[in-house]
Amino acid sequence: MAKINKAVFPVAGLGTRFLPVTKASPKEMLPIVDKPLIQYAAEEAEQAGATQLVFVTGRHKRSIEDHFDKSPELESELESAGKDKLLTIVRTILPEHVSCIYLRQAEALGLGHAVLCAKPVVGNEPFAILLADDLIDNAAKGVCEQMAELHERTGASILSVEEVPPNETHKYGIVETEAQPDGSLRVTSIVEKPKPEEAPSNLAVVGRYLLTPAIFDKLEQTQAGAGGEIQLTDAIAALLKEETVIAHPFEGKRYDCGSKEGYLEATVELALKHPELGESFRDYLKSLAL
Repeated sequence: MAKINKAVFPVAGLGTRFLPVTKASPKEMLPIVDKPLIQYAAEEAEQAGATQLVFVTGRHKRSIEDHFDKSPELESELESAGKDKLLTIVRTILPEHVSCIYLRQAEALGLGHAVLCAKPVVGNEPFAILLADDLIDNAAKGVCEQMAELHERTGASILSVEEVPPNETHKYGIVETEAQPDGSLRVTSIVEKPKPEEAPSNLAVVGRYLLTPAIFDKLEQTQAGAGGEIQLTDAIAALLKEETVIAHPFEGKRYDCGSKEGYLEATVELALKHPELGESFRDYLKSLAL
C-alpha cells in the first residue's frame, strides 16, 4: 500500500460561521455523532500510513492537543468502573505508532502561510494536507490513501476535486485540466474563487492535497493577496508551471462542515450509519415524517 508519512492539519482558523459555539471551542472539535471533526481527518491520514500528524494551531486551540493526549485520570476512572469498551475507545484515539506535532501560526495570514509554518517539520518529502472542515466519508478507502496511491504511480502533486454547481465557483479554487493518456487529469491552471462567468470549469479543489516539498519554495515567494493572506492556490499555480499537478476526482461523499447546513447533513447521515444508533435513529426520523 502506498503511504504518506506526514499529514498537515491547518487548524488555526476562528470558525466565525459557527459563533457563538466556537467562541471558546475550536470548530475542529465540533462533534459528528461521537467524534470531533478533527478525529475523522486524523483517522483518514492514519489510514493512508501517516505516522506524524502536524497541527498548525492558533490561540484557543488547546482542546485539540488535549483530545489527542493521554488522560490518566479518565482512563483510571473507566478502568475502575469496568467500562472496558469506553477505555479502549479513549486509549486508541491516537495509535501508539503515531505522534502529534503542534506548531503555532501566530498571525492569521491564510492557508498558504499555515502550510508554510509546517516546513521545518515536513522537510524534503511529499506530505498531505487535510482541512477538517471537509469531512469525506468513504469507509473502504479514504481520500488521503487514494491520493497516496496516485502519487506513488505518478510522483506528482495531487489536488482532490469535485464538480460543483457553476454558480458556486466563487466559493472554491477552480482548476482547468487536460486529460492524459493514462486517464489522469493534469492541472493546467488554477484560479481562486472566480466568478461563474470567469471560471475555467466547475471542478473545485476540496480540502485534501498531497504536495511535493517544492511547494514551500513557491509559498516563500508568494505575495500576500486579498485580506493580506498568502494563498495556497497562488503557490500551486506557480508550482504547476514547473511540476505536474494532477486533479483527482475522489471517491467518497464530502460534507462541507464549514457550513451549518453541511454540518447538519453530516451529523444526520453518519448517525444513520452508526452501528449502535443507526437503526433507532432511522426509526426516529421516520416518526417525524409521519
